[in-house]
Amino acid sequence: MSTAKMPIDPNQVRSILATDCGSTTTKAILIEKQPDGAYRLICRGEAPTTVEAPFDDVTIGVTNAIREVEELRGRRLLDDSGKPLTPQQEDGSGVDLYLSTSSAGGGLQMTVIGVVKRMSAESAQRAALGAGAIVIDVLATDDGRKDFERVERLRQLRPDILLMAGGTDGGTVIHLVEMAEMLLAADPRPRLGHNTKLPVIYAGNPDAYPQVAEILNGHFDLRQVPNLRPTLERENLGPAREAIHEVFLQHVMQQAPGYSKLLNWTSADIMSTPNAVGKIMQTIAEQQGINLLGVDIGGATTDVFSVFDGHFTRTVSANLGMSYSICNVLAEAKIDRICRWLPFSVEASDVRNQLRNKMIRPTTIPQLLTDLLLEQAVCREALALAFEHHKSLARDLFGVAQAKNVGQIFEQKTSKSLINMLDLDVIVGSGGVLSHAPLRAQAALMMLDAFQPEGFTLLTVDSIFMMPQLGVLSTLHPEAATHVFQRDCLVYLGTCIAPIGVSREGEPCVAVEWEDRQDIVPFGALRVYPLGLNSAGEPEEQEITVTPSRAFDLGAGRGRAVRRVVKGGVVGLIVDARGRPLQLPSDPNARLYCLQEWYRTLNIPLPQQSQTVVEA
Repeated sequence: MSTAKMPIDPNQVRSILATDCGSTTTKAILIEKQPDGAYRLICRGEAPTTVEAPFDDVTIGVTNAIREVEELRGRRLLDDSGKPLTPQQEDGSGVDLYLSTSSAGGGLQMTVIGVVKRMSAESAQRAALGAGAIVIDVLATDDGRKDFERVERLRQLRPDILLMAGGTDGGTVIHLVEMAEMLLAADPRPRLGHNTKLPVIYAGNPDAYPQVAEILNGHFDLRQVPNLRPTLERENLGPAREAIHEVFLQHVMQQAPGYSKLLNWTSADIMSTPNAVGKIMQTIAEQQGINLLGVDIGGATTDVFSVFDGHFTRTVSANLGMSYSICNVLAEAKIDRICRWLPFSVEASDVRNQLRNKMIRPTTIPQLLTDLLLEQAVCREALALAFEHHKSLARDLFGVAQAKNVGQIFEQKTSKSLINMLDLDVIVGSGGVLSHAPLRAQAALMMLDAFQPEGFTLLTVDSIFMMPQLGVLSTLHPEAATHVFQRDCLVYLGTCIAPIGVSREGEPCVAVEWEDRQDIVPFGALRVYPLGLNSAGEPEEQEITVTPSRAFDLGAGRGRAVRRVVKGGVVGLIVDARGRPLQLPSDPNARLYCLQEWYRTLNIPLPQQSQTVVEA
């Protein structure tokens, strides 16, 4: 159960210790208030996560990570039992806040059941994803499976939580009753705690709940929340997400080794890692009034977050990653789409062997420049695939916009996406392949190629992946979280200017003008202009005028000039005149020439032309 926590006065917080218990590594950061009132990151430590055998106690890894911070900072943070010492003592030992997030043990895994796949089931999926879950399957009455296939699938799945939805208020009852009977027949078991009942959250038509409860009570840990789709025109995802978080603490965390002890240590409830990352994204977008797109690409999964006009969406592509799932990227993207990003010639069989070696040796890192460029090529395709998945869920409610009657609802095939790249202000990239790229320009080029931003977009990366800790901190102390996020977490790469349209190679695309300088960028080219960081480490700003040619648009209309203030970064001001949508030449020699020119423009080193990809 959730442990009662003492109220916190943000004005009295001088120091904050936060940990993130990942599947393989536990990271700890120490934040302290400076004399000028700003909060800054002081140091960080890490240690292997110890949730599995032989330790079976997550707090051992937490303690080891904090001890490294103790050594680096030179002051005591743990008491004699190894527990974080709170609040901060008069002698300077301890901290005022200790917080933690977790995705250890595979994170939060959920199954979703809805009546209509593109309506209630999709809304339930958005609720689960927004709460930080990995959705392992979505079942619906119209999902194309027969009843016995759904029952068999439910028996195979071992989720932590099951979310059940369907029917507007006063709407269908019979379908929800049938779903409850199917669930009873399948009798799925929870992933953790074999002697416990599987938690089922009911977020459907309240009129059907008495009959559903009569069927499921005694067999499942059933709880009701308000309907997440009370009408066709409105989603109410908040109560379902809060219930998921509560069940995560009460069921999943209690069953995982050592988490009951960790819950007693923390100053606030533990939050799932993806949920915490979403919180900091929402906090920053709200405080700055911006539209934001964030991505976290890991070894097994890729999470995409977006906030557009205050509407938050998170998706997780559980089969797209850079190590354990790298061959899934190969299977979905196909070999030709990966090889098209390589600035050197290579045999397709060599690429397949390289990626298969990475899958069976997931902890290896590139040893050759060609190895690195291949992984970065895979990253582009993984990000692009995850982004397409994200856009398919980040959209207006299906069945509302054009429908005049029930028949028209089911005839609709599409709904409007919430993702408008022209309105996007900031992209935040995270994950080892982006955050730890040897050159920041490599991270910038990967995001440009994968997301293809339009208009004016500021590119950033997370320096050391501290967003989970800052996310849980933002729920208690938004000011401190914002200070550290902007000054220590984000690395500003620079603003990208990308006109929409296509033309012939070498034709004038866009004119860039500021102060006494003017430059015309031809179609198909990248240009980088010096606009960096000031002495305080903040992006320099410059007011510029950008005039696209008649075939291109920067948001004001084709051929219309735009004057605005842009921010710089460690890469600079980037003008991407390669066209939107971006299309690489089909001729291999022309494609290699273009890629090599773009690499040279960004000062990214190229391998020797005689060098080829080799097996690890």
